[in-house]
Amino acid sequence: MTADELARLLDHSVLKPEATEADVLAGANVVRQWRVGYYCVQPTWVRAAGAALSGTDAQIVAVVGFPHGCERSPTKASAASLAVDEGARELDMVINIGALKGGDTTLVETDIAAVVRAANGIPVKVILETCVLSDAEKRLACRIVRNAGAAFVKTSTGFHALGGATVADVRLMRAEVGPTFGVKGSGGIRTLADTRAMIDAGANRIGTSASAAILAAVSLA
Repeated sequence: MTADELARLLDHSVLKPEATEADVLAGANVVRQWRVGYYCVQPTWVRAAGAALSGTDAQIVAVVGFPHGCERSPTKASAASLAVDEGARELDMVINIGALKGGDTTLVETDIAAVVRAANGIPVKVILETCVLSDAEKRLACRIVRNAGAAFVKTSTGFHALGGATVADVRLMRAEVGPTFGVKGSGGIRTLADTRAMIDAGANRIGTSASAAILAAVSLA
């Protein structure tokens, strides 16, 4: 896989709460320079990121209910709608983790479906936060995500103390959702070796804040 091909699979991310507009613009420069396919930012920065990447093929991704997923569904839906209005072309929402672990699958599915409806055709990726779920809960979550009309399952926010993406989780998710559904590995993916391992396990999108280092390493591999 060439650097250009790999770049199209990356969601470059600038998501830290302390990130300033200057940090967001610096991230946009990375996306532009390396021709990264997607740029994932906090809702506050959707307009700025879009303006900075005007004239490129990069798509702006906004997070919703990030990083805990605990907001009520109308709040998530409203945030999703606003992000789309401001230029987001994909949404990464956090699942209601507590509801899933508590067995309230109806709440989990209606929560996702509310965001999918608000997205009005924009692809929705659903973050499971796999580090806090059992394998059975991960499989259940994958089925709920598909039923709710989302486009991707995603491993992690990258902000939980217990960890981020693992090859085992990506492989499990791919097996559960089948060959054509989206699977995004995200959280702690910082090297070309990490990235290739996730793709080999079944990920067809990679979230990372280390896009430049990963892509620079392709030519050295």
